[in-house]
Amino acid sequence: MCVGAALLGAGTTAATAFNVGLGLTIANAFVGRAAAKQKADQTYNQALITNRSLEEDKRQKQLALSERKAEEEKFAAQDKFAKTIDALQASRSIIASEQAGTTVGLLLMDQDRQAANYREKVNQSIESMQRQYLFNIEATESQFVSQRDQLQSSINEAYNAIPSLGQTLLNIGTQGAGLYFNAASI
Repeated sequence: MCVGAALLGAGTTAATAFNVGLGLTIANAFVGRAAAKQKADQTYNQALITNRSLEEDKRQKQLALSERKAEEEKFAAQDKFAKTIDALQASRSIIASEQAGTTVGLLLMDQDRQAANYREKVNQSIESMQRQYLFNIEATESQFVSQRDQLQSSINEAYNAIPSLGQTLLNIGTQGAGLYFNAASI
């Protein structure tokens, strides 16, 4: 009965204070809820923009890695080709020296072995570059996923900070009861 009288404005200053306080509490609760929702929406929109930027950054990094790998492979192939030409020229020089016998055969075999060892070294370098390339690509993917997960986490935090309607109404009721008991004691 007292609450009804206070809400209907039974003419007392306590009832007026209660009604004003309750109105402000209701307005404050819903404005706070709307502000939290707006902040969460802004966080979401900013995360979308940041995610696009992260995707572009990942794409650029992977493109640079691909271009670098292609250049290194091209350089290695040119190096291997140049070494093969050098080996052929050295073999021709040995043959042209007009030496005979086992010495020429040994020199040619040694020259072929050195050229083969060099080609194998270049092939191993290429394989190592390919493994490093794949590792670097995986690192860019991992970095992207980690940053995207951080964005998702901040979005979740922002939306979890919005009080539910039930929480808002409970808060209004609790503060309203406090106001009522304060107004009744005046």
